[in-house]
Order: sequence, then C-alpha cells, then structure tokens
Amino acid sequence: MNSSASGGARLLGAALRALVVLTVLCGVLYPLAVTGVAQGLFPHQANGSEVKSGGRVVGSSLIGQRYDLPLEKGQETPAPDLRWFQPRPSNGLGSNSVNTQYKLILSGATNRSGDNEELIQWVKDAKAAVVKDNSVPGHPVSPSEVPPDAVTSSGSGLDPDISPAYARLQVNRVAERNHLTAAQVGRLVEQHTDGRALGFIGEPTVNVLALNTALKDLAG
Repeated sequence: MNSSASGGARLLGAALRALVVLTVLCGVLYPLAVTGVAQGLFPHQANGSEVKSGGRVVGSSLIGQRYDLPLEKGQETPAPDLRWFQPRPSNGLGSNSVNTQYKLILSGATNRSGDNEELIQWVKDAKAAVVKDNSVPGHPVSPSEVPPDAVTSSGSGLDPDISPAYARLQVNRVAERNHLTAAQVGRLVEQHTDGRALGFIGEPTVNVLALNTALKDLAG
C-alpha cells in the first residue's frame, strides 16, 4: 500500500510540475515573445491594421464597411450615401442579433449557385442601381461598364477592396457630390490603387476605407 501510494504521489507531483512548466512556457512566455516580436516588427498589423482620421480610429483596412444614409422610417435597408465611394455589395448577410449594441455585418457567403433566381435578381437590381447612382449629367454609365465586383459580394461579404475599374466608375458621381473636379478625385483613385502582390499574384485593388479617408481630407 505504501509503495502504491508513494508511486501515485510521485506521478501526481510530476504531473503538477509538468502543468506548471508548460503553463509558464506556453501560456506566458510564448505569448509574450510572439506579442513582442509582432509589436516590434509589425505594429500596424498586430494592432488590427487600424485606419485613423482626425485623430480617431475609423476602421480597419482589412474589413469592409458600408457608407449609408441614416435609416428612414419605413425603410428596411438604408440608402447608400453617394458622397462616398461605395464598397462591394453584402447581400445575403444578416446583422448581429446576439449583441444588439453592435450592429455588425456577419461574415459569410450567400451560398447560392450561379443559376439561383434570387441571386440573378440581386445582380440585376445591383447593376441597375450602379448605373442609376453613378450616371451624372454629361457622364452616363452604360450597363456594360459595370464590373463584376460592383454587383457581387465577396466570399466573406467583408472585402475591404474594390477593383480600380469600379473605383473609376464612381469618380464623376463622387466629384459632383463633393464639389470637386473629376481630375482631383481620379488622382485619389490612382494614388490608392495597389498593384498585384509580389507583382504577379491577384489583381490590382483599391481600399475603400483608405480612399474615402483621403477623400474626406481633400473635400475638407
């Protein structure tokens, strides 16, 4: 009995020592080391890729956001605020119903096939809205000019970027609404167009939040 009890005590002691050592190594030292390296070498990314304007955080460059007018009585969805560059659609996504203090867009795809009637109607409605919203006197927009990302959501629904083609499509409307010239707004788009990763991966993109932050500064 004594031998059995002492053996059990040794095993329990070894287990407790292993627990303490692994807790210190994996739960304290390793997280501190990773956090230190991240803050030292990649502080912007480590802190959420925050975008600031006027001294305050207005969002993350990694997460898309809407630019809408306040919801009016009787409206189910708010109308877009056409002073700003608009992001990709986020059809099919709901709002946060768990913590209603924060009206977050949920991440996820619509999971509808290419021949789904509802999806097809969404695309048609989105294209008609893009043509209507971005046609200004002297600069009508043709349906053939509307790029795919203007009428389809991304897999997550939270894509922060749009194509340069969609950004350029919005230039005349944004310029008119902000009392700027199309040349001024066009230069902003060029300045905020990012090329392919490593020069050959993916497609050129424009970050909508960064572009609208620059637009705000330009328009005063």
